[in-house]
Amino acid sequence: MNLLNIYVLCFCFVLAASELLGPESRRRLSKQKEVDDKDDETVENERAVDAEDVKKTLETINNDVYAGYKFLDNVVKNRRQLKVEELNPNEAVISEKELEEMELALKWLQSKIKPESALLQLEARLESEPEKLDEDPQELLNKLPELPEEETELSPELKEAKEIYDDAVKKLERRSPDLLGSILQIKRAAEYGYAPAKIKLAWSYLFGEGVEHDIMKAKITFETLAEEGNADAHAGLGFLYATGIGVPVSQGRALIHYMIGALGDSDFAQMALAYRYWSGATLPSSCPKALELYMKVASKVAGSVTLSGGPAIQRTRLADEAESGGALDSDLIEYYQLLAEKGDVQAQIYLEGGDGIKADNETALRYFRKAAELNNPVGQSGLGIMYLQGRGVPKDTATAFKYFAMAANQGWVEGQLHLGFMYFGGIGVRRDFKQANKYFSLASQSGHVLALYHLGQLHAQGLGVLRSCTTAVELFKNVCERGRWSARLMRAHATWRARDADSAFLQYLALAERGLELAQTNAAYLLDEGEVQLFGPEERWRRALQLWGRGAAQGHAPARVKLGDYHYYGQGTPQDLEAAAHHYRIASEHLHSAQATFNLGYMHERGLGLARDAHLAKRCYDLAADASPDARLPAALASARLAAAAALTSLAEYVSQSPLAVIFLSGESPLLSNWDLYLITALAGALGLVVYLRRPAAA
Repeated sequence: MNLLNIYVLCFCFVLAASELLGPESRRRLSKQKEVDDKDDETVENERAVDAEDVKKTLETINNDVYAGYKFLDNVVKNRRQLKVEELNPNEAVISEKELEEMELALKWLQSKIKPESALLQLEARLESEPEKLDEDPQELLNKLPELPEEETELSPELKEAKEIYDDAVKKLERRSPDLLGSILQIKRAAEYGYAPAKIKLAWSYLFGEGVEHDIMKAKITFETLAEEGNADAHAGLGFLYATGIGVPVSQGRALIHYMIGALGDSDFAQMALAYRYWSGATLPSSCPKALELYMKVASKVAGSVTLSGGPAIQRTRLADEAESGGALDSDLIEYYQLLAEKGDVQAQIYLEGGDGIKADNETALRYFRKAAELNNPVGQSGLGIMYLQGRGVPKDTATAFKYFAMAANQGWVEGQLHLGFMYFGGIGVRRDFKQANKYFSLASQSGHVLALYHLGQLHAQGLGVLRSCTTAVELFKNVCERGRWSARLMRAHATWRARDADSAFLQYLALAERGLELAQTNAAYLLDEGEVQLFGPEERWRRALQLWGRGAAQGHAPARVKLGDYHYYGQGTPQDLEAAAHHYRIASEHLHSAQATFNLGYMHERGLGLARDAHLAKRCYDLAADASPDARLPAALASARLAAAAALTSLAEYVSQSPLAVIFLSGESPLLSNWDLYLITALAGALGLVVYLRRPAAA
C-alpha cells in the first residue's frame, strides 16, 4: 500500500468520526448541554465506579501488547544476528520477507505500548537493578498484575452443548472409545456454537478421525475462531503454517500464532514454543524461556493426576514393531490399561471412587489394613494416605510417615512419593529438600508424573540441589509429554494398523510439534517407508530428514543413523559423505550404535568420506560386533573380506618378485588358467575367514 492510499484511508476515517456543524447543530448542542449539566452528578458517580475496571483492562491489554512486542523483537534481533553456520541445516528458517513482515508488526506494536506498562516498568527495574536478574523468573512473573477473570455466563443452549461435549470427551478417553458416537456428539455441540467442540471437530477433520478427511474445513474453522481471539484456534493455525499442511510453510506466521496462543494459555501453543526454544528449532535456543513455558503446561498436567494414575499409554515405535513382525498383544495392552484405570487393589477404587463406585473411607480402610498386615506396600501406602488426610481415621502425620517409610523401603513408588511430599512441605517432619530430592528421584524412576514435576521444581529453584535450568526443562518436558494429549499416540498407532497411513502421519505430526521424540521418529518412519501419499518424493525425503533431525537431537540413536544415511545417499539433501561420517561418528561414540560403528568401518575400508585405512576398518567392525549380537555375522563377513584382500595383496607382492610373475599376471601361464587364478582368490578368502574366526576373543 503506497503513501497516497494511506492518506486517503486516514482522511476517510477522520470524516467518519467527525460531525459537520451548522447554525441548527449549534442550537442543538446548546440545549443538550443544559440536559447534560443536570445529569453530571449521576454520570460522575458511574464513571468513578467504571474507571478502575477500565484502567485494569487497559493495563492488561497494554501488557499483552508489550509481551507480543518483546517476543517479536527477540525473534527478529536473534535472526538478524545469528550466523548462517549456527543455524540447523535440517530446519526451515524464517525467510527475509517474513522478517520484514515481523519488523513492520514490531513498529505497529511499539507505537501501541504505553509508558505505564507493568512489564515495561519491570524491565526498567531489572536494568537498573542487575542483581535482581538472578531471581526466579516465575517469581518475577508472579509480581505482575493478574489478568482480570472474565466470568461469562453461558446461555442455556451453550450449557447444554457443554454437557454434550464433556460427555463425548469422556467417551473418547475410555479404554474402548466409541469414536463415531463421540464425534456425532461433538458435532451437535459445535452446531450450538460451543467453541471447544468446534476446535475438537476441526482437529477431527484434519486427522480424518470419525469424519471425512478435510483439511480445508479444519483451516476455515481455525481461521474463524482465531478472529474471535480463540487461543486454541491460533495454535491450530500455528501447526498448519509450521508444517505446511493446507497452507504454504511460513515459520514466521507459525511463530506469531503460537505466541498468541501461548498468551491465551493454549497448552499446544505453549509446548510448541517451549520445544522450539529448548531445541533451537527455527528459534535461537533459550533455556529460561523454555522453562517458563514448560512450567505452565506441567502444572496443568500435575494438577490432573489422580492416585490411580489415569489410563495407560502404550508408546509403540513403528520401526521396532516392523522389525519384530508384530505389535504387543492386544489383550496385554487391555490388561495394563485396566490396571492403570482401576488400580491394582480394590481399596484404591473405594478411596477415590469412580466408574459407578462411591468413595467409601471405611471400606478402603478395611482393605488397606488387611493388606498392610500382610506387609503389602500398597496397603501400607494407602494407610499412610488415610492418616495423612484424616480420612476415616484421626489425622496423624507421624503414623502416616511410618507407613510411607515402610512402603518406600520395599521400593513402592507411592510410599517414596509421599515421603518426598512430607520432606518437601515439612509435614510431620523437619523440612529437608535434600531428602525430598532423594525420594522424588526414587519415585521418578517409575515414571510417576508428580515425582518428575516436583523434581523439576527443586532443580528450577535450586532447593536441595544445584539450580539447573537444563535439568528442570528436561523434567518438566517429560511431565508435559504425559498429559492427556499423549493418548493420541495410541490412536495414531491404531490408525496405522488400520492401513490409514496419511491420518496416522498427521496425528504423529501434531504430537511432533509438541516436541514428542517418539512422534517425530514415527512420522519420519512413515515418510521414509513411502506410506504417506500427501507429498511428492522430493518433499517426502526433505520432510523425513527434518523429522529424523529433530529425533536425533533428542538422543535417539537410530534417528542419528538415518541422518547419516540421508547424507550418504543424498536423500532430501545433496550427497555429503563427510556429513554422513559426522553423524555416524556421533551415533557410534555418544549413542553406542552398532550400525553406525559398522558404517564407519565400511567407509574407512573403501575410503568414502574418510581416510582409507584397513586397520581402522577392522577396529570398527570388531567394536560393532561387541556392541550388538546382531552385528556379529555382518562384522565377521566384513572382517573376512578385509583378510582376503590382505592375503591377495601379499600374494600379489610375492608373485611380483617371482621370475614367472610376468607370465602369471599376463594370464598366459601354461600351468594356471583363469579359473585357477579365481580358485586361488577364493581359497585366500576362505583362509582369511578361518584366520578371523580363530582369532582370540577380545579382552
